[in-house]
Amino acid sequence: MEIKVGVENTPREVALESEQTPEQVTAAVEAALANGTVLSLTDDRGRTVLIPGAKIAYVEIGAPSSRRVGFGSL
Repeated sequence: MEIKVGVENTPREVALESEQTPEQVTAAVEAALANGTVLSLTDDRGRTVLIPGAKIAYVEIGAPSSRRVGFGSL
């Protein structure tokens, strides 16, 4: 699943592919926002991303984009 997190005062968003469920990500974001703690997300390669909860501007949770191969028309 694709996750994008906007961070205050930062021009780029944090984007990662994760095997976590949307419910797990939502619970982690809600906890970080409510308590002002750090949001911890793990991508599909096992890397951990830490974002201060007080600096989260927005979070997008969506399905992964399918990778197209070849030159076929849509």
